[in-house]
Amino acid sequence: MKASGKAYKYGNNIDTDVIIPARYLNSSEPEELAKHCMEDIDKDFVSNVRKGDMIAAGKNFGCGSSREHAPIAIKTAGISCVIAQSFARIFYRNAVNIGLPIIECEEASEKIEAGDEIEIDFDKGQIYNKTKKESYKGQSFPPFMQEIIKSEGLINYINHKD
Repeated sequence: MKASGKAYKYGNNIDTDVIIPARYLNSSEPEELAKHCMEDIDKDFVSNVRKGDMIAAGKNFGCGSSREHAPIAIKTAGISCVIAQSFARIFYRNAVNIGLPIIECEEASEKIEAGDEIEIDFDKGQIYNKTKKESYKGQSFPPFMQEIIKSEGLINYINHKD
């Protein structure tokens, strides 16, 4: 499984209130949530992001409340993967549950810049920065988690499992 796209860069401690502001939590519709993804930190994010693009961030991405709305907003906005030095534990689990690929990689997190063209080989955990002609080794998912991602989330995985 592979993904490629342009990188959006954010810092440390990007919390779920920044990813999807609480004022929009009266909706659980993925398309409505995606319209407001990252707007308090990057007002142009939604209008600029294209399907397949990625987020590169620092430490503790997705900290804050345990709302599943945050990874849903990111995925529905078109982001194919979030790369960070580390993720908040609940965000990590929610991302896997809804089928949003995430990769921990300190080197990629530090070296990727906004606008870089990135390609990821999820099977190998390999991140290629095509703009800088660099490669970074991230954490690959174990096979069962890759199947959850390919199934677009845990519920689909369970429903289609033999």
